[in-house]
Amino acid sequence: MSETIFDKIINREIPADIVYEDDLSLAFRDINPQAPVHLLIIPRRRIATINDIQEADRELLGHLYLVAAKLAAEMGFAEDGYRVVMNCGESAGQTVFHLHLHLLAGKPLGWPPYTDTMKQA
Repeated sequence: MSETIFDKIINREIPADIVYEDDLSLAFRDINPQAPVHLLIIPRRRIATINDIQEADRELLGHLYLVAAKLAAEMGFAEDGYRVVMNCGESAGQTVFHLHLHLLAGKPLGWPPYTDTMKQA
């Protein structure tokens, strides 16, 4: 598996605005934010997509969501609300094949989360 941009951020080979890290995960600001607050929360150990999650990853995935809740509380938007999204695959918008949560907040978020007309396959 070739190295992703997230591997390079974890290894400090390229800079990122890191807001949280622990032994299992890292959170940093998205370089192309889609909301006033747009963080990416990643596991340090690469899992390419949701389809690659194994039973042994159960606690790691739960940990990523706990990090999201902790950051929302610490940054003061937990009560107002926020969105946590994980895309799976190119057709769903996944561009980096290293599993990650998008944490979005700081403005009212509509549904669907995009403004383009829904496209038919």
